Amino acid sequence: MSELELQEFAQILISEVRDAAIKSADTRLNHQAFNPSASALKAAEKEVHIEDLLKRIIPDIVDETIFSLLNAIDQGLLPMSFKASNGNLIDLAAKGHGELGGWYAGSGDGAWIPKYSNERHVDEFADLKDFFEDG
Repeated sequence: MSELELQEFAQILISEVRDAAIKSADTRLNHQAFNPSASALKAAEKEVHIEDLLKRIIPDIVDETIFSLLNAIDQGLLPMSFKASNGNLIDLAAKGHGELGGWYAGSGDGAWIPKYSNERHVDEFADLKDFFEDG
């Protein structure tokens, strides 16, 4: 089991789950969409302009959901394995050392969202980057 296998899992999780969920939710903001969620949203927009708010909260909702999934894996509540493209099967809880949720939602060089996502995200901890450094 290599670090590359875990990174492969992270990349697939971000691009195929997170980014796909954001794109799907964004279709509700499309004024040409014909689905119940989009229709309800269009009706609400007539009263209050909420598109900017929704653009901000959609990724937050998706991220909270994925973090909860990874946290359940980290805690051993949801045993899960991942089969890497090289054929190796890895136990996510064991390989992740209880840090999958942290790597997903974290900040910095090892954080998965800024590393793999092509959709918008807000780094809530960006202003704390130098907080713990001496200097």
